[in-house]
Amino acid sequence: MKNLINNIKKNYPSMIIILLIGFALGWLFFHNSKSENNANPQTKEEVHNHSAEETEVWTCSMHPQIRSDKPGKCPICSMDLIPLQKTSDSDAEETDTEALVLSESAAKLAQVETITVKKGQPTKEVFLQGKVFADERNIAELTARYGGRIEKLFVNFTGQNVRKGQRLATIYSPGLISAQKELLEAISFKESRPNLYKASRSKLKLWNLTDNQIDNIEDSGEPILYFDVLSPISGTVMDRHVAMGDYVKEGTPLFKLIDLSKVWVMFDAYESDLPWIKLNDKVSFRLQSIPDKKYEAKVTYIDPFIDPQTRAAKVRVEVNNNDKLLKPEMFVNGYLVSEIANNTDEILIPKSSVLWTGRRAIVYVKLPDSENSFKYREVTLGPEAGNFYVISDGLKEGEEIVVNGVFKIDAASQLQGLKSMMNPEGGAGSTPHDMSKMDMNNTEQSKTSELNKTKDYKVNPDKISDKFKSQLTEVYNAYIAMKDAFVKSDVKLSTEKAQSLKLAINNTDMSLLKGDAHLLWMEKMNEMKSLINNILSQKNLEKQRFEFSKLSLVFYDTVKKFGLVNKTVYYQFCPMANENGGAYWLSDYKEILNPYFGDMMLNCGEVRETIK
Repeated sequence: MKNLINNIKKNYPSMIIILLIGFALGWLFFHNSKSENNANPQTKEEVHNHSAEETEVWTCSMHPQIRSDKPGKCPICSMDLIPLQKTSDSDAEETDTEALVLSESAAKLAQVETITVKKGQPTKEVFLQGKVFADERNIAELTARYGGRIEKLFVNFTGQNVRKGQRLATIYSPGLISAQKELLEAISFKESRPNLYKASRSKLKLWNLTDNQIDNIEDSGEPILYFDVLSPISGTVMDRHVAMGDYVKEGTPLFKLIDLSKVWVMFDAYESDLPWIKLNDKVSFRLQSIPDKKYEAKVTYIDPFIDPQTRAAKVRVEVNNNDKLLKPEMFVNGYLVSEIANNTDEILIPKSSVLWTGRRAIVYVKLPDSENSFKYREVTLGPEAGNFYVISDGLKEGEEIVVNGVFKIDAASQLQGLKSMMNPEGGAGSTPHDMSKMDMNNTEQSKTSELNKTKDYKVNPDKISDKFKSQLTEVYNAYIAMKDAFVKSDVKLSTEKAQSLKLAINNTDMSLLKGDAHLLWMEKMNEMKSLINNILSQKNLEKQRFEFSKLSLVFYDTVKKFGLVNKTVYYQFCPMANENGGAYWLSDYKEILNPYFGDMMLNCGEVRETIK
């Protein structure tokens, strides 16, 4: 026992070292095991998340329910799929649930720019076209006050200049001579029958004789045989209705005189421009024949009525024309810089900040105290002010709105099921553009049948003459040219092609048609010409497209009834046009080229019928 104790004491330091090493190894073993168990799930989750992030999701901007793991075409509308952007959780914290939150990189990619809403005085440069007219107050129409014969004529041609009081003609009037003799006889009864004397003098006054002339007749005791026709104004002879030796009756027109020292210029102002035009506004204009000379005049009259054909009102200015350079019927180009009629500061925003659907105007407001959070808002537009819109309601001074990248923000909002231009109610459901749920037997077919509703004419395309079909094919070609102009979103070109279409319709020979075919063509022709006139009267591209949609329905029925020569026609449809009401058009190509949206949604639509 004593030896054991002595051995322990002797080896005590070695045993302590071994014991400490054992504790250290045990701690290391259990600690690493626990750490490994805790670390493995996290590592697996990170690997999983990393893999998920690397898998890119593609979707359709019009149909966010479409998902694909690779780029391609939307199976519904054939638009290109786009990458689905995801917002990080950190950016979404404490943000309005109806707002779109973009990461900093996404905002840069979308080139988002904002401005602060301010008030200002709206101004607009209004361009006007017009013509020169004679001042109606300076036109004199001379008529014969009494019957007789033109004894002398001092004005021999139209265009001759005359002065006020200048003799124009001399008339021999038997009736006037008789009236003078009555006066001379009545003088002898002046004391006994004064009423007869006064009546005789009044009769001569009614024939435009002056008191001096009547007194001279009384003093001389002889009637005046010849009377002069004098010019009442200084001006130019516009019309000469008589020649020397002509016999005239009372009231016969003799001459028409116009004073051109002051003329009117009548401009056509469209409805959208009228709020900007006020009395006394200064208009600058130039003659097309003398483009280097500038005229200025003030507005003196604004027509209270709109011409139902041109949808414009007349605006008049008065111009001194002493040099006679301004001649009636000359064309002029004018403009004025005007402020809105009420002369108050209004909220103004750039046009680029507004998404306009035809009925709704939409802006995206940047939320305060946030870097890249934007919220959908509908506003009420006032008059157009150059590159700006006046806002009647929906925005306050000091708010911040998006001016660049608006469409990209709207597309991102739609993808996330937020309120957007095409989905004003929000939500993740299908968009109004979903053609997979459209039924040809619903609203669109009823619209088509109503617009194409005609009498029950019995027309067989096979019995229509080839010559008329060739003429109708030219009309179809003109229609296609106008459709292509709408595809290009070129309002000037669409107006030009609409005029060409109208000319092509006028060039058709309806005498080639007989019976019901003749009656049907007259009906369709009048409908189409009326709709083309509506297009020509519009300067707004979207309004032209709306009239074009109605024209397409009528023309579709016309092509079906009469037929074309060597043409395959594709009757195509876009459900999103006309505020999601849908619209049709005819095309030479099976490929969709949308005339209602142009480059914005060029391939949106589908072929509903093929006509051969």
